[in-house]
Amino acid sequence: MNGIGNDFKILRDQTVDGIRYVAAMPSGLVCSSLIEFELHPDGSLHNLRYQRGCHGNLQAIGRLVEGKDASSIAELLAGVDCHERGTSCTDQLSRILKSLK
Repeated sequence: MNGIGNDFKILRDQTVDGIRYVAAMPSGLVCSSLIEFELHPDGSLHNLRYQRGCHGNLQAIGRLVEGKDASSIAELLAGVDCHERGTSCTDQLSRILKSLK
């Protein structure tokens, strides 16, 4: 994956008791500075947390995607653009999820 907004960096990707714990630093083009979540063995995403960014909106996204299939989340949020930056905090989540396959 090359292009605007793909400069995220995976900081942690470890599996403990079948649960994959991921932390990533998103692109410098977005307001959030850290995205953390868990991937469960059934492919569901849990405990999504963003550090910085639009606090209320990102909390809402976390609630909306809780327990949902990570692949479906990645497809749904792909291409969301914030202020014509070519990416967004949610698009970064999509890109990170797609990179973990």
